Amino acid sequence: MSAIIRRELKLNLKSMLIWAFTVGGLGFICILMYTSMEGEVMEMADSFSQMGAFSDAFGMSTLSIATITGFFATEVGTVHGLGSAMFAAFFASSMLSKEEDGHTGEFLFSLPVSRSKVITAKGCAILVHLILFTVICGLFYVMGFAALGEEIPGKEMIRFLACMFLMNTEIATISYLISATSSKTRMGLALGVSLIIYTYDIMGRVIPSMKDYLFIGPFSYVNASEIFAHIDAPKYSFLIASMVILLTISGTFITYTRKDLAS
Repeated sequence: MSAIIRRELKLNLKSMLIWAFTVGGLGFICILMYTSMEGEVMEMADSFSQMGAFSDAFGMSTLSIATITGFFATEVGTVHGLGSAMFAAFFASSMLSKEEDGHTGEFLFSLPVSRSKVITAKGCAILVHLILFTVICGLFYVMGFAALGEEIPGKEMIRFLACMFLMNTEIATISYLISATSSKTRMGLALGVSLIIYTYDIMGRVIPSMKDYLFIGPFSYVNASEIFAHIDAPKYSFLIASMVILLTISGTFITYTRKDLAS
């Protein structure tokens, strides 16, 4: 099983680094832009905070974008949230199905290793890459604050990255289940699911009748503006996330161990 983990880590390292440096680098650039835009942002802060549904959707009514933490939460929070969700979906959606799609499963399952061990090993590889992705992006953001000479909001940053990691794990397990149910790589479907989940959160913050149901989606507990404003996540959101992860992992094991693999 350890050989499978090492193989997947090696095969996907380059792809993970590209995603991490792209998302983290964009966040780093956004932080550096704060200095050059500080004057304009201070003038626009009040206007942005009073734009009703638009302000609520992107957290501008919760934190002032005239501050570095508010600017980070609204700008970088959005970039990292959407970028990391797409990375998790992209990465996990092909982890199992690629063996059938590329006809490498014939060799893999001829080895003395059970399907459940293959699922576990590949799942561990996904988890390791998600951790590395989160750490690399976090380092970019810390460097951004340091480059501007601003105080790093340590507790809020850790909570933000930890919640993002949980959300990415939730989306990855959903995509992993999609990968287990198909003999073809369904990357487009997995990316579509992540975008639908993101859109659901935006709509929930804009439409008053949907706000009570925000806790269903994973983006409900990763809203950077609420995290940096020390607002608690919606009730039951973490419970729902844990249930989704457990159910999708169970579904992956049940589906993949029972299916007839394509030759």
